[in-house]
Amino acid sequence: MKPTGPMGQKFMETTRGQIVALLRRGARTVEELAGSLGLTDNAIRNHLATLERDGVVGQAGVRRGSGAGKPAVVYELHPDAEALFSRAYAPVLRATIEALVAELPEHQMEAVLRRVGHELAEEMGGEARGDLKSRVRAAAAVLTALGGDVDFIEQDNTLRVRGSGCPLSAAVAAEPRVCRAVETLVGDVSGAEATSRCEHGARPRCCFEFTPKA
Repeated sequence: MKPTGPMGQKFMETTRGQIVALLRRGARTVEELAGSLGLTDNAIRNHLATLERDGVVGQAGVRRGSGAGKPAVVYELHPDAEALFSRAYAPVLRATIEALVAELPEHQMEAVLRRVGHELAEEMGGEARGDLKSRVRAAAAVLTALGGDVDFIEQDNTLRVRGSGCPLSAAVAAEPRVCRAVETLVGDVSGAEATSRCEHGARPRCCFEFTPKA
């Protein structure tokens, strides 16, 4: 499982946040973490189990001590978790989009965004299997995995994916056309015609309608 969601200051002040901070500096055993934080080995194991389940940390092998005892498991930060510490992604993405808008004509900008959507869909597993409803549900799951908060809705013979936010909100707020990348993504995953009905502005909200391809 890949870790999701940012690590804010409040999290870093918790025991799990302190464990993550230590593992970011280097791999450690349960005993080493317990000694650094003044906790019992069992308390550390409980926190590590949660962090491991969430994909933030993982086991990196074992370390043998000087005695004849059982080797100690070594834990390390999951490679994908490093991105959770960065606050640079949103401003860099906005700056990149602004540069593309300034430099590219409309048709080239459209082509770039559609290509981004196609590549994201491939990375997320490509077109889903099953009937149309199942594939649209899979598209909703992809948006959720990317950080969106979306629901599958069937109403008046229309299939929709509607969200309370947008996984690319920072970029879409600055340039609404970025939504075309997401539209392409959900269209590829669902194997259907996806049409954006998204709300743009300072706080974008996803909404896509799906119809079978002709």
